[in-house]
Amino acid sequence: MKARRGAEKLWDLVNNEPYVNCLGALTGGQAVQQAKAGIKAIYLSGWQVAADNNEYSAMYPDQSLYPVDSVPKVVERINNSFNRADEIQWSKNINKGDAGHVEYHLPIVADAEAGFGGVLNAYELMKAMIRAGAAGVHWEDQLASVKKCGHMGGKVLVPTTEAVQKLIAARMAADVYGVPTLVIARTDAEAADLLTSDYDENDKPFLTGERTAEGFYKTRKGLDQAISRAIAYADYADLVWCETGTPDLEYARKFAEAVHKVHPGKMLAYNCSPSFNWKKNLDDATIAKFQKELGAMGYKYQFITLAGIHSMWYNMFDLAQDYAKRGMSAYVEKVQEPEFA
Repeated sequence: MKARRGAEKLWDLVNNEPYVNCLGALTGGQAVQQAKAGIKAIYLSGWQVAADNNEYSAMYPDQSLYPVDSVPKVVERINNSFNRADEIQWSKNINKGDAGHVEYHLPIVADAEAGFGGVLNAYELMKAMIRAGAAGVHWEDQLASVKKCGHMGGKVLVPTTEAVQKLIAARMAADVYGVPTLVIARTDAEAADLLTSDYDENDKPFLTGERTAEGFYKTRKGLDQAISRAIAYADYADLVWCETGTPDLEYARKFAEAVHKVHPGKMLAYNCSPSFNWKKNLDDATIAKFQKELGAMGYKYQFITLAGIHSMWYNMFDLAQDYAKRGMSAYVEKVQEPEFA
């Protein structure tokens, strides 16, 4: 099945490449273009699905408001697009090893948000992802009912144990289907300072003793809280990811070293987020070496979450604005001639 093939490819890539760098794709067509360009894996972001490709046909903020089957449906569309592109290639008698051959069946890592509920919701969502052909699926430790984009304020964490239970549910779904789908654990604890319950021993060192009007417990956000959770998740996930607010190699190094002290060799994931202001935070030389240095630290899967939507929206606005002023000259210069070149 597609999920098995994709998972095996992804596992081979993260274990044998210095790192795998990916772009977020929003549609099957975008994913096909990425494959033709030489990208080795696809990332599918819930943010992008919420914004412009969900089953409710609405534009939502990144707060898990869209129907739960939306991401699996996009995974299926991308895989169907890969199938069609490969069929066309096959019809032209272009085989693996031939000049011009494209490896279209790229592994897809899909966003499960915070699971859209409890452990049973996570279990069923993982099954849907597998049926659609996802190679890997990532899970956040936020409270699903008030989940927010990683770069928004007001994020609420669930207890560490509850997050672990969802990872176990996802792994169980993969085991039931008999596929090695990768489970990726994401923690938002670097920026989140709210918690639903104070019972978990792993969370107690970070409690401040304060409560909010909603009843949430206040915590001390930051690197130490994120590390504590990553270490707890590492036994239940193939890769661990800490969502951060800025592109900071030193922060990434401290996180990696702390995780590897307890879990040597644990593979990590990193969001090279378009929400970062890269030029404001880093010079050109650091930007150029950023992913290579992350790879050396163990960040084997790296991705730009919203690349597809930023590229599509920016370039369409740029074209439309010029076309409104200059008509066909704008289209020919900006689209047709570059395509023909």
